[in-house]
Amino acid sequence: MTGSSRHEQAYIQLAERFRPVFARIAEGAVERERNRTLPFEQVGWLKDAGFGRLRVPVEYGGFGASVEDLARLLIELAAADSSVAHLLRSHFAFVETVSLQPEAFRTRWFSRIVEGAIFGNAATERGGNALGTVQTRLVPAAGEGYLLTGEKYYTTGTIFADYVAVMASIEGESGRLYAIAPTDHPGVEIQDDWDGFGQQMTGTGTAVFRDVPVPGEDTVPRTESTTHEPAFLQLMLLTVLAGIGKAVVADASQLVANRTRTFSTGSGQLYREDPLILQLVGQLAAKSFAAESAVVAAARELDAAIALGEQATPEERYARGAVAVDLAQVAVPQLVIDAAQQLFDTAGASAVARGKALDRHWRNARTVATHNPVVFKARGLGDWFVNGISPVALHSIGEAKAAAVS
Repeated sequence: MTGSSRHEQAYIQLAERFRPVFARIAEGAVERERNRTLPFEQVGWLKDAGFGRLRVPVEYGGFGASVEDLARLLIELAAADSSVAHLLRSHFAFVETVSLQPEAFRTRWFSRIVEGAIFGNAATERGGNALGTVQTRLVPAAGEGYLLTGEKYYTTGTIFADYVAVMASIEGESGRLYAIAPTDHPGVEIQDDWDGFGQQMTGTGTAVFRDVPVPGEDTVPRTESTTHEPAFLQLMLLTVLAGIGKAVVADASQLVANRTRTFSTGSGQLYREDPLILQLVGQLAAKSFAAESAVVAAARELDAAIALGEQATPEERYARGAVAVDLAQVAVPQLVIDAAQQLFDTAGASAVARGKALDRHWRNARTVATHNPVVFKARGLGDWFVNGISPVALHSIGEAKAAAVS
């Protein structure tokens, strides 16, 4: 058996384990969309199945899945429910962060992940922080460790999580770090106040921290570095987009196959036999295929970059993975958004009925696509191909400085 065959067999075994859970999640996805029901139960199913430990190394009790394996599984999960796949982004990003820490940290946190702990994020603040800084603070406690205080927004997945990685600064010191806090502490308040028109069940809202104790050993410095974490975070969003594309194809195929009404201006044939309608379905299926292929290829490149190890410099490893993911980021969003839009050309006015919730695909794809503005990624890629300048290594969001007036 070749290496690629062994890898595919390993993926099939993982997929067979989780596909029944994905199918259960898909059953109620439209109803949850209509009623804006947060998927607490569905996250619990995935937790019980061990989904959260996919990227934990085998020696720590995980599945040792590759980035490509994880990406393909998340695409399948996003096809079932894009919000459920999206809300786990923070969790899998934290697993990657753990993998880069010293042995004692890895042992402590990997064991909790294997036991089923889910992690959220609280990195972004709505305003007031300068680019590269945060207002959330860690104040040294009377004994050991710190007290965490601050307010975050866009805390995707945190309302479902057991722990949350909070971007903060130590009072009186420069730089940023992750402070890992339990979500069940009385000083933690998580609000479901996300008001976006898409991805409404991701728990992307406000989190408030009031004097939450954080041991010093549970902080992780965040410095300018060339690790794979930024590309990995971006890749997770691309898997959601690719999954939405697959859901669009499934819904379009079902609509066309079952439709009996037609138009006098058309061929008069059943939709499933009409060559023009079949052409439309083929076009959006091709867009979905191209999007998924790009995402899987980027994931494979990220695996290859990580595997280089000491054979390459950190900068070389980083660039290989980051460039591949950025290429996918420039190509994939428009493919999926176009497919979600084209879905409505394959059916009549009945397709816009609220009960069918077919608009969710466009709304969700459009929302996910806003997270990493394509125009900035395209500019960075141009700089790489023309000038050899690597993409930005550590992403951050904050208030820009005003341009100097000459």
